[in-house]
Amino acid sequence: MEETKQLTHEKGTMTSTIWHCDGIRLGHAVSKFTDYVSVPASNHNSDVIRLHFGLKGNYSFSYKQLDRSFHLLGGHHNMMYSQEFDIEIQNRTLEMETFGVQFPKEMFISFTQNANDILKRFSDSIVSGRSVLLSESWGAIDTPIQQVIQQIIHCRYAGDLKKLFLLSKSIELLVLSAEASDAAENRKDIFIKKATDKEKIIAVRDIINERLSSPPNLSEIAKMVGLNEYKLKKGFKETFGNTVFGYLAEQRLSLAQQYLRDTEKTAAEIAFELGYATPQHFNNAFKGKFGITPHSVRNNP
Repeated sequence: MEETKQLTHEKGTMTSTIWHCDGIRLGHAVSKFTDYVSVPASNHNSDVIRLHFGLKGNYSFSYKQLDRSFHLLGGHHNMMYSQEFDIEIQNRTLEMETFGVQFPKEMFISFTQNANDILKRFSDSIVSGRSVLLSESWGAIDTPIQQVIQQIIHCRYAGDLKKLFLLSKSIELLVLSAEASDAAENRKDIFIKKATDKEKIIAVRDIINERLSSPPNLSEIAKMVGLNEYKLKKGFKETFGNTVFGYLAEQRLSLAQQYLRDTEKTAAEIAFELGYATPQHFNNAFKGKFGITPHSVRNNP
């Protein structure tokens, strides 16, 4: 089942899409505000594990059951569990985009009790009925996680095939989130320590996403966000697990794949739109990434 709705309140609007699949609930929401407000949210009727992904915007929230408050920057994720759920969110930017997956408790435990160490500890806490976060460090949303979320949002399947697709992608997000959190916990040296520097690194990612066809060079990006090139390159790699231009290439090819599947644009038009020097250059890059040509995607949906 899929439902889309728009909620309007005194200080803005929220447009959301919800999918239900075998007891799993997935949700995507875009909120636009005219001011800075505090919004309560609660749920006392569902015993679920929540995967939370902040895609865009900065906000704070207090979590009653954990007795904790968090100040989050765009591009973060974590998992959380409590038998009841009471939070209060305060936006720190006028636009926010989030994505979430909720797994029923018993299903989640069956998936994770024999997984990697971080998921085992998390699952053991859930079995004991403790309110818990997967990781004290909120992970950055890297390219694989971002791509899976976009695949869900733009899913073109219907019926039982869509149900199967959503189920597989929900589990993939669970695996990717756990893997990213495990890597973050085991990382010894943290280069980006100040919140202001992290905001600048996230701003770099947003600049790239907004200018895929004609990105500025490293020197220009560094001046735009107020970082030197060394800190920009090292901080970006630490945060997103990729170089600046490696990330650019991934995003271009991911968007190209989406265009091939969901639009009537030709491969040459897509190559031009995304800033490739020639259609052949695009063809080679696409085949190197996905193992097939753009023409193959169009003819084998």
